[in-house]
Amino acid sequence: MTQDFEFTTPATAQDERDVYTPSRINREARTLLERGFGSVWLEGELSNLSRPASGHWYFSLKDEAAQLRGAMFRQRNLLVNFTPKDGMRVLVRGRISLYEARGDYQFLADAMEEAGEGALRRQFEQLKTKLAALGLFASEHKKTLPTLPKRIGVITSPTGAAIRDVLHILKRRFPSIPVLIYPVPVQGSGAAAQIAAAIRLADQRQECDVLILARGGGSLEDLWSFNEEVIAHAIYECSIPLITGIGHEVDFTIADFVADVRAPTPSGAAELVVPDQQTWLQGLSVLQRRLLAALKRILGTQLTHFARLQRRLNQLHPGVQLRQRAQRLDELEQRLTRSLRTYLDQRKHQLQAQTAHLQSQSPTLQLTRARNRFEQTQHRLRSSWHEQQQSLHNRLIIAAKTLNTLSPLATLTRGYAIVSDAQGHALSDAQSVAVGTSINARLAKGQITATITDIKREE
Repeated sequence: MTQDFEFTTPATAQDERDVYTPSRINREARTLLERGFGSVWLEGELSNLSRPASGHWYFSLKDEAAQLRGAMFRQRNLLVNFTPKDGMRVLVRGRISLYEARGDYQFLADAMEEAGEGALRRQFEQLKTKLAALGLFASEHKKTLPTLPKRIGVITSPTGAAIRDVLHILKRRFPSIPVLIYPVPVQGSGAAAQIAAAIRLADQRQECDVLILARGGGSLEDLWSFNEEVIAHAIYECSIPLITGIGHEVDFTIADFVADVRAPTPSGAAELVVPDQQTWLQGLSVLQRRLLAALKRILGTQLTHFARLQRRLNQLHPGVQLRQRAQRLDELEQRLTRSLRTYLDQRKHQLQAQTAHLQSQSPTLQLTRARNRFEQTQHRLRSSWHEQQQSLHNRLIIAAKTLNTLSPLATLTRGYAIVSDAQGHALSDAQSVAVGTSINARLAKGQITATITDIKREE
């Protein structure tokens, strides 16, 4: 015989349960993921890349063993400087998160760059920040290039296109300046150490007034030798002014930031390091012309000064003094005459004004004005009285016409009559009189007396 047992849960245990909803569990899971990892870098291959109309990017990052869904919102992907495609290997920075609506585990990207070159750029930025903190880029350590160097040193590959461009520009601009070449490799393993050694050798020997560090264009990997820390310290410690001409105008290396002057290309460095010979010749011609002009100005100034002294000597002559005094006396006489004439004119105008004011205050003029005002007032009073009388007359006519229209006598002219009994009471009901009774009928003109012979009653 078996016995069944039933287990029940106390009500208090039911109340102590912490029941999650899908929304709550997804929200707390997202919080844990975002706080637990923070900002991380991921490298992988792009796949399933989509760009909806919203401008956001949705994709998957995968490697040989797994994949991860990701998103990059419009405000962030506008900063990406290349066009990502499926199958491209990229390096992205962001945070791990969770899309609560579907419970999807995803990666929210803040930045994206191509892998390989992106790693080099990250290494470049780290070294740049380190050297800037050490003060290697400070402007107060920059040296000024000589205006006209006695000898130019060029540190570059002896077989590259850069040395040919530099020599061609130097020969064209100022061929009389000698050039000393320090041959070094500009690419590959050990190139940075040899470039740094050449800089230190040139600084030790002090054979040149200025140094050009040059290399033709190439990719970031090709120019990486100039991003080594050993070259940065060698340039910073060099006492000779150094100008860099590495790559193209858009290429920047660590050597460019440490150098005293950075040129966009090797040819640009050669143009900056020496002046144009024709420009100098033209400048000398200009200086010659300016010198001659200055001498002419000095001579002209001296001649002017001499003429001024001559005029002063002539002015101090007694005859000149007498003529000036006589002229001054004539001028004072004319001024006195003009002043007297002006004074008399002013007095005349004042007299005329006083006379006019006195005439305006005369009693005769006041009486004439009062008489004119009286006549004008009398005329306005008469006109107002006539207008008021005419208005009252017109109102009386309108009232009489209105009264005639409302009078009962006006109704009689249209053929009606006022019927009354012998006592003069107006009749309006046939039942109020009897047959044989006398009645009066008043017409528009005259009255009629009649006797009732028949009475007709209406329902």
